Amino acid sequence: MTDDVESSAKHNRLLVLCKRLLDGEVINKKTEAIRYKINERSIQRDIDDLRAFFENVDLQDGATRTLVYDRVQKGYRLLDASSKELSNSEALAVSKILLESRAFSKKEMYDILGKIVNGCVPKRNLKQVNELLLNERFYYIEPHHGQRVISKIWEIGHAIQGHLAMIIEYEKKDGTPVKRVVEPVGLMFSEFYFYLTAFIENIDKEKDFQNKFDLYPTIYRIDRIKRFRILNRHFTVPYKNRFQEGEFRKRVQFMYGGLLQKIRFEYTGPAVEAVLDRLPTAEIEKKVGKKYIIRAEVFGIGILQWLKSQGSMIKILAPTELVDMMVKELDTCRKYYKK
Repeated sequence: MTDDVESSAKHNRLLVLCKRLLDGEVINKKTEAIRYKINERSIQRDIDDLRAFFENVDLQDGATRTLVYDRVQKGYRLLDASSKELSNSEALAVSKILLESRAFSKKEMYDILGKIVNGCVPKRNLKQVNELLLNERFYYIEPHHGQRVISKIWEIGHAIQGHLAMIIEYEKKDGTPVKRVVEPVGLMFSEFYFYLTAFIENIDKEKDFQNKFDLYPTIYRIDRIKRFRILNRHFTVPYKNRFQEGEFRKRVQFMYGGLLQKIRFEYTGPAVEAVLDRLPTAEIEKKVGKKYIIRAEVFGIGILQWLKSQGSMIKILAPTELVDMMVKELDTCRKYYKK
């Protein structure tokens, strides 16, 4: 073999080995020596050259890749200081959260999972991650509305970002259709569903709102928006009055509109952390023995459903309106069961 041919063969070999390492493969010295019909010392020199190359080439963020020997897999692999790939555990955790959310139709869910696993997980880990997800993927139950919502979310997100008004045709919980011109300000997700928060234009608050002084946006479930059209008309939101989606999200846990109110209750359950996680604005006012006095800020009366689900572990202390509503509903239940 002439020097030129030998040099060309080495360059080609280095390029192939480099690509395979970048694809997440493990390079075994003995296997490669057999593949290229050369001795292992030549493969070791290739590996040394590649190690020097990777250590001297900075990634965009300044980090470097390192070629290391993996004793478990008995070969060389790349260790990326700022890897864009997900590890086995990361891909599995994200996929399980998605499956548990039941946010998408089967087609959308399967497409997303496929992209997460095939696009982010190193090739050497694909089989293991796919097998761990196989059972849950097979038994995945899509939301009852069965609609594809991803494209809706994207288009509505564009309207929010561009401050573009929209016309929506919406179906209420009781099936009543309504048509609204709205100013979209936020997108949220909670317990299986995506929601649009928007201010209604030209609405008679005294006639159509329970509280005419309500200054907060109305909440619409995305899957109940039957049709919508984004208008070529901008609306303005003064910066000082700009809708803060994150702050609103912390206080509207149950996707019911209404006034902002401060609640105070006594908790005697076994895991106060669960209460604090469920209500991001919750704070422990004081602890007396096994009792916790907790206060939080929430929108509307949606909180009532969660409070009732906690049974005797929670006693509402304020506001009095919420206490009265709780008592009234309990009385209704007692009368029903007496019948």
